[in-house]
Amino acid sequence: MAAAASILSGPAGAQRLRPQLDYASAAVIRDQCIAWATERHLSVAIAVFDRRGAMLAFAQMDGAPTAVGAIAQWKGKSAAMMEVTTAETADWGGSAPDIANWRGGVPIFTAEGVSLGGVGASGAESEEDESCGRAGIAAAGLADGPPVK
Repeated sequence: MAAAASILSGPAGAQRLRPQLDYASAAVIRDQCIAWATERHLSVAIAVFDRRGAMLAFAQMDGAPTAVGAIAQWKGKSAAMMEVTTAETADWGGSAPDIANWRGGVPIFTAEGVSLGGVGASGAESEEDESCGRAGIAAAGLADGPPVK
């Protein structure tokens, strides 16, 4: 019995915990992006993903064209998994699966530079989509990139 307990417990400290994006923060990002767009009379879709590419929050505003929901998801998942903006992945050229080549996806980081996920916005001009996502990230007290050294 003691042998089984030692096998199951493993070495102390072997597992390191890392911050994760939770639903509450994802909802703040989504809601603040919607507020940002509403102030500017824009209709967008917003998708927030964790770093593994699982969608945590989504909304499509009234008046946003049907296709923008899928585009926001594409941008958000790309930013989450590649850990860079979709403005940067657009410069890579080509069109690999899950790598967006349109601006509007922004990665989400902790202040210490730990990647948490990404947000994608679609429905406005590309620069506005990106600004919308950044506004949501800032409202959640998170960063849109690793710290500059």
